[in-house]
Amino acid sequence: CDADLEVAFRKSTCFIRNLKGNDLLTGSRGTDFYSITLQDTNSPNPICLMAKATSSQAWLWHRRLSHLNFDTINLLSKNDIVVDLLKLKFVKDHLCSSCKLGKAKRKSFYSKLTPSSKRRLQLLHMDLCGPMRVASMNGKRYVLVIVDDYSRYPWTHFLSSKDETPEVLIDFLRLVQRGLQAQV
Repeated sequence: CDADLEVAFRKSTCFIRNLKGNDLLTGSRGTDFYSITLQDTNSPNPICLMAKATSSQAWLWHRRLSHLNFDTINLLSKNDIVVDLLKLKFVKDHLCSSCKLGKAKRKSFYSKLTPSSKRRLQLLHMDLCGPMRVASMNGKRYVLVIVDDYSRYPWTHFLSSKDETPEVLIDFLRLVQRGLQAQV
């Protein structure tokens, strides 16, 4: 495809020539187009031909292939990997709305106007993360995060294993109930 070819159009014919002036392909003019018959080629070497897909074809295949990027779609087309995928050059002329949404860092959440809880410690949110790939200096690989829904105050506990979670939670609840003098 990188053969430095010249394309010339005349009133009734068109030519594709190499730099030496040899005609590789010759076509004749129809009503509003030039057609080239590939069987009439004069070239002993194979010629690489690639047509550009229409915008609607390109986006149809982009959606069919789960919003695959266009470089990969062109690779699939070139290597004839996908059944019925035409040997065309697929060009991205804009970013589709689904891909744009997928590239977004995150969609913002709306703030709640009324809180879910009426007092401290009425509702606690907890998340246990781990195991972490790298342990802390104390050998901890899990992180337990507890957030009070009313005050949004967070507590963080580092654990060596998941098995410690019930014991840490019981100790935490005792400590918080005594310290804040509130029931959980």
